Amino acid sequence: MDAHSITSDLSVAPQIRPDDIPAIASAGFRSILCNRPDAESPDQPSFREIEQRAEQAGLVARYLPVTSGHITDADVAAFEAATEALPKPVLAYCRTGTRSATLWSHAEARRGQAEAEILAATKAAGYDLEGAGPRMAGRSGAAAERRFTVVIVGGGAAGIAAASSLKARKPDLEVAVIDPADVHYYQPGWTMVGAGVFDQGVTARSMASLIPDGVTWIKAGVVAFEPQRKAVVLEGGRTIGYDRLVVAPGLTLNWAGIEGLEETLGRNGVTSNYRFDLAPYTWELVQGLGAGRAVFTQPPMPIKCAGAPQKAMYLSADHWRRAGRLKDIGIDLFTATPGLFGVKEYVPPLMEYVRRYDAKLHFRHNLTRIDGSAKRAWFTSTAEDGTPSTVETAFDMIHVVPPQQAPDFIRQSPLADPGGWVEVDPASLRHTRFADIYGLGDACSTPNAKTAAAARKQAPVVAHNLLRDMGFISRPEAVYDGYGSCPLTVERGKILLAEFGYGGKLLPSFPSWLLDGTKPSRAAWLLKERMLPPIYWRGMLKGREWMAKPKLAV
Repeated sequence: MDAHSITSDLSVAPQIRPDDIPAIASAGFRSILCNRPDAESPDQPSFREIEQRAEQAGLVARYLPVTSGHITDADVAAFEAATEALPKPVLAYCRTGTRSATLWSHAEARRGQAEAEILAATKAAGYDLEGAGPRMAGRSGAAAERRFTVVIVGGGAAGIAAASSLKARKPDLEVAVIDPADVHYYQPGWTMVGAGVFDQGVTARSMASLIPDGVTWIKAGVVAFEPQRKAVVLEGGRTIGYDRLVVAPGLTLNWAGIEGLEETLGRNGVTSNYRFDLAPYTWELVQGLGAGRAVFTQPPMPIKCAGAPQKAMYLSADHWRRAGRLKDIGIDLFTATPGLFGVKEYVPPLMEYVRRYDAKLHFRHNLTRIDGSAKRAWFTSTAEDGTPSTVETAFDMIHVVPPQQAPDFIRQSPLADPGGWVEVDPASLRHTRFADIYGLGDACSTPNAKTAAAARKQAPVVAHNLLRDMGFISRPEAVYDGYGSCPLTVERGKILLAEFGYGGKLLPSFPSWLLDGTKPSRAAWLLKERMLPPIYWRGMLKGREWMAKPKLAV
């Protein structure tokens, strides 16, 4: 717990975890106020988990979620009422503490406290809210706090790779990466954690250790874009200017999009490899299930790594097969998609494994509600003619994949297309309406598979084209062909290496005599298990474009 005292009755903190509750109680706090919506990041515990532990410790917990960058007068009034009503002292938390501090500052301004006194109090607590001053004083607009040649929004795979590719081409380029997270995750490894192959710890490293040399890390959340004046707005109201902007914030997992899911995640046999802290629970459930029914779900597209829901099923089934339990376990895959996989060449070999594990496939079935304590799940089934119906099923364990979307600050921005994605040209990755903005990674409008492998190919394209636009490169424009890769772990020790681009065109990285991606192989497993992690950490994130040199237009 990292609490910062603002007044004798109120402290603010970054995200807390259930295990922090005893220390919070010991520190004398009597109430916890959550200002962070669930599912803002992949390692974030739900409020329900916090609330349960708080109740056990005799603390009062209140949920008052506020969207970063969109604090309304109603939010401020609700915060003011909550902090007055809750037993004191109160610990308010959000992603970094900035949102809670900002709510307090606006509430104090409503009471008539002087702006200078408010800003002094938040600064003493470690939160510089100078950018919030105009709103407190009833003014609008603020000058950019600092300006960079290139600003990159997002410190995930795509953002760090883009920063490294830019610096590899032009070491003296002034680059800033904006991201509030302390930890960077190798999310492709979570499937292997859920199968007992990788240890959870090998998929996480500190963000500070991965920021490229010479790149400025601004540890804050972006809440808005102002492309007309070439600036981004941070939590607390600060603004950062740019000459060129790269947008790579990743996806948001909408756990709340499935009724009852947040209340039961991580218990009652309900798990997901899409959350860092739950992947080990998947392996625990797989090992512990001796008989019964295992259900695996997949939401509507697009999602990150569309093969991951199946990977969890195949690896679990293979463990039960090897343990001699498969005959006693019924396996069901409920997917909102109309087929098993979107590229037809990979369907026949996948179906061989479906038959091997005697798994039942349910297409056009979207999970809408779950009751963990009753071990029941409900799906909306859509017939080919569009007629919906409700299907109920029981489970002993269920692996859930939540619906996914671009972050709110993207969907509500001028950068978004009608679907809420960063609107870029699919070949150049340049924004279709703002020539000084590029986008890459999962939040882009490009119709490719949303995988780390896609970002690995996109980063050099963005770096090349951005520097070309600025006059530092004279060669032809680089072109992204939609490449994405999905190593489908069909059994422990074998992988079907799906590699494809726009339109489902096969784009193999190796000759078929060396590695045929349409056939499960031990070689592909070794690539996934032993080679891809170091390629990610030491290659992609360091600007070493192994097998990722950009193709140039002819």
